[in-house]
Amino acid sequence: MTEDPKLSDEDLERVQQFISSGYNSTERGPFRAFALLAVTWGVVIALGVVSYYIGKWAGYL
Repeated sequence: MTEDPKLSDEDLERVQQFISSGYNSTERGPFRAFALLAVTWGVVIALGVVSYYIGKWAGYL
């Protein structure tokens, strides 16, 4: 079961040239897992503190 290519050889060559040109590439910094973890824990702690004070203010605690 061989399929005929949907693009001609010229079109495939143009697609490959566009992909390898680097037009869509972006420079990325290193992934900082500990910074992400710290920000996530900071948000969780902040939401916990806010919910504690809301519960205290509403009379549930």
